[in-house]
Amino acid sequence: MASKTLKLPIGSWVVISAFTLSGVLHLINPQGFMFLMPQWAPEPILLIYLSGVAELASALGLLLRKNWGRYLTVATLIAIWPANWWFAINALNGELWLAIAAWLRLPLQIPLILWAWRNPVSR
Repeated sequence: MASKTLKLPIGSWVVISAFTLSGVLHLINPQGFMFLMPQWAPEPILLIYLSGVAELASALGLLLRKNWGRYLTVATLIAIWPANWWFAINALNGELWLAIAAWLRLPLQIPLILWAWRNPVSR
């Protein structure tokens, strides 16, 4: 199994790495993500924890080449997209570097979705 996992495409490793790091950070420092949450989001801390768990589960599913991992990863990326849009629009009122970073996050989600979807699955 280890050799099969190691042969994942680079794109899969990018998603797995990003989701693992982000998921862990969501769980150990949820307050650090509050600035990304729209004011209209219900229970923002709970949503941060849930997204962290979803990211870790997604990374594990991709790593293990499970079909559900692809679906969960794509669903997670689509679910957080509205918050990323809100943050990008809101960041226009702040510092320039933050606005640029916020707007760069939006198109970055497209290759992440494609790489997750193309992740090979075990048969």
